[in-house]
Amino acid sequence: MDKPAPNAALKHRIPVIDRMMDVLGQIERHDDGVTIRELVSQLKLPRTTIYRILNSLQSHSVVRRDEDGAYHLGRRLLALAAHVAASASRTDILTAATPVLEALSSELGEGSKLSVIDDEGVLVLAAAQGRRPYALSVAPGQRMPLHAGAASKVLLAYQDEEAIDRFLSRPLVGYTPRTITDPRRLRSELTRIRRLGWSQDKGESGPSILAFAAPVFYPDGKLAAAVSVPFLLGTEASRMEEIRLATIAGGKKITLAMAQSA
Repeated sequence: MDKPAPNAALKHRIPVIDRMMDVLGQIERHDDGVTIRELVSQLKLPRTTIYRILNSLQSHSVVRRDEDGAYHLGRRLLALAAHVAASASRTDILTAATPVLEALSSELGEGSKLSVIDDEGVLVLAAAQGRRPYALSVAPGQRMPLHAGAASKVLLAYQDEEAIDRFLSRPLVGYTPRTITDPRRLRSELTRIRRLGWSQDKGESGPSILAFAAPVFYPDGKLAAAVSVPFLLGTEASRMEEIRLATIAGGKKITLAMAQSA
């Protein structure tokens, strides 16, 4: 069979997608973000073309615009990247986590979720629904604050000291009377979480929502995510202990699954 002519593939490409990839490539090269004006200068494309591409990408959370008008890569790329084959540089965390989350929710009857940290805070990457009456529903794509909630505190606790210092230098918003807004208290809480290997939400992000969370690690020992199980205020102490132990075990199972598939 004759080989196709060198330019044959070009006839079946979509120019606007090529331009979109050029835009994403430029954003990728600028850690501090890039403005529309800079993109116009760098790509030699009409401003209206770049504006429309950015609007479309932003509507799908593929890019985000900061307060200064600069564009950055968005959180949707994180979820897409999680589906890359396990032969890539990072293990496919969703492949490892999904069956564990399903088993955890089946065992407890409560919803469970896997959360990761990014530039915008905490993102729920995967979730399994509970089957008990009044089980709290969770869904991928939800955003949580970085200092309020069990999973959030786990993710913050395992950051390096420079990142923690930088975060604690900002004002801490109080979502309920139980939210820790004192930097010294929060730093102490993060130290405690690292020592114990688990975290508890006592109604910090919602007054009637409690939770336990545990860390998940990549095979190289770096933090990958946090697994957590939210439940309603008023749950009996023995039941809470059951949830805590199951959550810790869930984090270890996901970590082991990733190590075995690496």
